This record gives sequence, structure tokens and C-alpha cells, in this order.
Amino acid sequence: MIGMWNEFSRDYLLFLMIGTTIVFSIPIFFIPITWARIMKWTIPEQTDLVLYFGRCLGSLALVMEYCTYQAATTGLGEVAIFHIWIGMCFFMVGLHIYGAIKKIQPITETLEIALWVLLLVLSLAFYPKV
Repeated sequence: MIGMWNEFSRDYLLFLMIGTTIVFSIPIFFIPITWARIMKWTIPEQTDLVLYFGRCLGSLALVMEYCTYQAATTGLGEVAIFHIWIGMCFFMVGLHIYGAIKKIQPITETLEIALWVLLLVLSLAFYPKV
């Protein structure tokens, strides 16, 4: 299964980058509180720390999106970007399962487990030839 669609690996990275930039990275960077409310999180009265962490995460995600774009359009660092995406998806699955088991997250985050599993499987399927 790993790499079975490797000839489309750069197309996959481009699609992945566009989707995650629009749905996660830009909203978390620019409007983390609004994004959290949309995702059904309860927002505390004091939001400075939430804004700070949201923007930190959004900044990192936007850099990841840029690197993914570069790999998709030039091939530069393509294998490394796949390693990062696969690792990130793996940890996000675990993080969301943990939150579901502990019942410390809204249902939207629990449903997101399926998204991260799907992205993990797709990232493995589109893994480029080394």
C-alpha cells in the first residue's frame, strides 16, 4: 500500500496544502477564537493565552503549508514533507483518540479522528518513490 499512488505524490501534496490551509491554518492563525467556537470548544473568559497558542499553532501550520507547496510544485524536500505529514497525522490520530477517551473535547474533534486517519492512509498511499 505504501506508495501505491506515488506517481501522483506532488498532486496530492498540492491538494493537501490547499485544503488544510483553508480549513485549518489560516483560520487558526487569524481568528483562533472564532475557529474554536465553530469547532464547538467552550471559550474561557480570559482568551489571551488561547489567542497566543492559536496564533503560534497557526504560524507553524502556515510554514508547513508553504513547505508543502514548495515540495508539491518543485519536488524540493518532497520525501521530508511526506515524513512530516505522516508523523503529524499519526500524532493527531492519537491526540484526538486520547481527547475522546478522556471526554475533554467537543464532538467535532472526536469526528476529526476519521479525517486524520484518512489523511494518514492517503499520505502513505501517495508516498513518493525514494
